[in-house]
Amino acid sequence: MKKLLLFLFGFYSFFLYSQEDNFIGDTLHKSLFKMEEGSVLENIHFTMDLRLSLHNHHENGRDDNYTEFRNLFAIGLQGKINDKIGFRFRNRYNREAVLQTLDQLDGSVELAYIDVQLSPRTELLFGKMFAFFGGYEYEFIPADVLEYNDIQNNLLNYVTGIGVKHKISENHEFGFQALNSRTMRYQDLYEGNVPENVKEPKWPLALVGNWNGSFFDGKFETIYSFSRFRIAKQHGTTHAITLGNKLHLKKWTLMYDFNISDEQLDTKGIISEILDEDLIALDAVYMEHWLRSEYEFSPSIKGLITLMTSAMLMQRI
Repeated sequence: MKKLLLFLFGFYSFFLYSQEDNFIGDTLHKSLFKMEEGSVLENIHFTMDLRLSLHNHHENGRDDNYTEFRNLFAIGLQGKINDKIGFRFRNRYNREAVLQTLDQLDGSVELAYIDVQLSPRTELLFGKMFAFFGGYEYEFIPADVLEYNDIQNNLLNYVTGIGVKHKISENHEFGFQALNSRTMRYQDLYEGNVPENVKEPKWPLALVGNWNGSFFDGKFETIYSFSRFRIAKQHGTTHAITLGNKLHLKKWTLMYDFNISDEQLDTKGIISEILDEDLIALDAVYMEHWLRSEYEFSPSIKGLITLMTSAMLMQRI
């Protein structure tokens, strides 16, 4: 208890210090809010995602099979500066902290964005955020998923850009984003690894559109999305569609996702790894089905089963 009090006191002291007005030369830097204006700490939420799992890898005929414990650990901070402006930050500590040369953030930083409430129905986000991809598999945090399907497992879902959400009614919301299509520069990812007809674009732009719908008093819901990622020029564009559907009947919930990703340049890397060639594969298509069923036996006990299939097509190399 003594250690906890010391920690809280240290955090509180640091927070108070950070709110003081700071002078640099003749310039006065005003704090965004004053502690005496209200209890700011009530609007800040701290989260910690932790999961320990047992991983077993076995292939017949091999002598390097293994079993090991694996850990997932992420810390997040979310809060509101005032009624209109909020922020969110999350760092995942079991991800390699390598500087991403395009967005200039460590790879372990998943979220670092500001959200502004433009109106009661419209929200603006900018910074490093999650892409508005559809599907319910995508909605779960990594700590709640034992194994992702191939597309989700190799998806670049935390990228820098700007996004807007708008509710046209209580049951329907549309979202749109303009993002970087990658976190690393072209030369760091593809220089010397792609055919000569693939070039560096002036702007690696990704566009994502999203629709969240609710029908029959929430019994049926949808999360659909269409995205276009321009990874490279001339032959480096990815088009993806995700259709997420959710049926909720009292204690039983059924979720079904359909994913298809048509990639002129194999960004998922699975086909390229299978081919084991010097160059990244071209014209790869990934298609998946994902099904999850949940049943609530009691408020504290829930049973679930997840089924998934993944198929891939290589049109040419």
